Amino acid sequence: MLSRLTFALAVLLGSTILSGCNTNSTIAAEQSSSLNVPQYSAEQFFATKTYFGNDINHNATAMLVASDESGVFNLYRVSLDGSNWQPLTQSTTDPAFPVSWFPQDDRLLYTADQGGNELNHVYLREVDGTVRDLTPGDKLKAYFVGWHNDHSFYIASNERDPRFFDLYHYNGSDYSRQLVFSNSDGYGISAVSKDGRYVALSKERNNADNNLYLLQLGNSNASPVLITGHQGNISHQVYGFTPDSTALLFGANGSSEFVAAYSYNLQSGATSPYSQADWDISFIYFSDDKQYRVQGVNADASTVLSITHLPTGKALQLPELPAGDLRGVTFSADSKYLSFYLNADNSPSNLYVWQLGSPAAKRLTQALDSSINEQHLVQSKVVRFNSFDDVTIPALLYKPHQATANTKLPAVIWIHGGPGGQSRTGYNPMLQHLVNHGYAVLSVNNRGSAGYGKTFFHLDDLRHGEDDLQDIVYGKKYLQTLDWVAGDRIGVMGGSYGGYLTMAAMAFTDEFNLGINIFGVTNWVRTLESIPPWWEAFRESLYAELGDPAVDGERLHRISPLFHADKVKKPVLVVQGANDPRVLQVESDEMVEAIRANNVPVEYVLFEDEGHGFLKKSNRITAQQAYLAFLKQYL
Repeated sequence: MLSRLTFALAVLLGSTILSGCNTNSTIAAEQSSSLNVPQYSAEQFFATKTYFGNDINHNATAMLVASDESGVFNLYRVSLDGSNWQPLTQSTTDPAFPVSWFPQDDRLLYTADQGGNELNHVYLREVDGTVRDLTPGDKLKAYFVGWHNDHSFYIASNERDPRFFDLYHYNGSDYSRQLVFSNSDGYGISAVSKDGRYVALSKERNNADNNLYLLQLGNSNASPVLITGHQGNISHQVYGFTPDSTALLFGANGSSEFVAAYSYNLQSGATSPYSQADWDISFIYFSDDKQYRVQGVNADASTVLSITHLPTGKALQLPELPAGDLRGVTFSADSKYLSFYLNADNSPSNLYVWQLGSPAAKRLTQALDSSINEQHLVQSKVVRFNSFDDVTIPALLYKPHQATANTKLPAVIWIHGGPGGQSRTGYNPMLQHLVNHGYAVLSVNNRGSAGYGKTFFHLDDLRHGEDDLQDIVYGKKYLQTLDWVAGDRIGVMGGSYGGYLTMAAMAFTDEFNLGINIFGVTNWVRTLESIPPWWEAFRESLYAELGDPAVDGERLHRISPLFHADKVKKPVLVVQGANDPRVLQVESDEMVEAIRANNVPVEYVLFEDEGHGFLKKSNRITAQQAYLAFLKQYL
């Protein structure tokens, strides 16, 4: 789960600490290997199946799971023993994403957009397979908010005013609905208490400061009540209400660099500390029967998850599992069963079910294609290097098995999206494919990345394309200290904001042999002037981070690669989705045309049926083949 600060920026450019020593010699020694590794194709890497969602139904007989096995994400009813996978949707165009089973039967809710345009609707699937759009309309966006104790539910929609989301309460039987909160002041709707009495709201001040409010539902005279009054800049995020609807749990970074958890008592109005860690607390939630609490901590680019048995306060002892991060922990209604995913750099997310108290968990999926040996893939290492101003920059380093001091390999710097995103551990077929074909990868968490404290997060405010770009350049310098890297053959690539920094690296430096720009911004003035209406609540946060085009137009023009295309001298590959509502196709069209006019090699891959991120398996394979062919030709 993204922090509020990260989300405000991830909304714009998508995404999925501060001290240390240079450990290049240690890493090189640890990762050196004589393993003879075959090279696998893009088709093999993307034959890997991607799964997510694992909500357990009311009688613990099945889970609701999404899989892209068909080439497009569809929903499946999966028996708890994994023996039966029943398709519930059969879309060939628009991916379906699971929301939840109904609490007392096998009806379900899911969401889908149209061709990647991000105008998600919420759909209901009846037990007989009939599908109903609960949020019909041409240009609206909607999302599920939560369940009521009586099995009715809440959906937020911007149909009344495209700028803001209103809250609707839906009857769980006939699906009639009532507008319960008309949002005309730009609040973000975060959660509704299970008893239906309160909705938690957020309100942005800037990218470093926001407030949380509570609104009593059912009282026409009620107004949102501020619950996080404070001085200075403090970021807050909602985790959710406690299962008994007596308190709201939220995160705040006022007392330290990192986000700690607090509890607000709904009756007394008192706020008290709830939980603290050495890193950001990313999420807290509970089993339906109130027996267990799940907490996730973003610890140095990995998620450390803890499960607590609340009556005893003791940690739940899980059975022995392979190495990796637990994700998506879900309990059955009676907490007799636990479902989760296990993910590692060399192993995609596999689905498990465990009957509490039994000696072993059962693995239900084989996500990695059977033709690929996990041992042939590479585990990343957390490294750190100093940038131009001695700020320490964290990164993940992937060393190919075939790299040695006598076999120096070319390298690619990968830049995440955001700008407030984070490169994290976990299986990434795009990177593993490149590493498998002999390219070292350094995933840089440049200044402005989430997860390393609020100071680090704000070091790039109004400095984009400048200080954070130097972090990428110094990432190259770090790679050049490794005796197994060919220091004269280093490229740069990234998606979304990472695509922007890639183009900035090509236009404003002469450091890299090539650039691969995946739907990256090239004209900040246009991008910030054309944000979709539903981003209105985050407009001031975006401007505080990136600049207001009416005020900072000169700077935004100066850092926009499109206006400096004549400085691009090395080959560039651009990849874009035609339906992208965040980075418009025109951004890439014009950049390609401008580079081409200078007789610099440029290649362009455009997907007519994708948006901001490629969801169809065939398109991901096409893009991956283009990345590798481009690297082989020019690096």
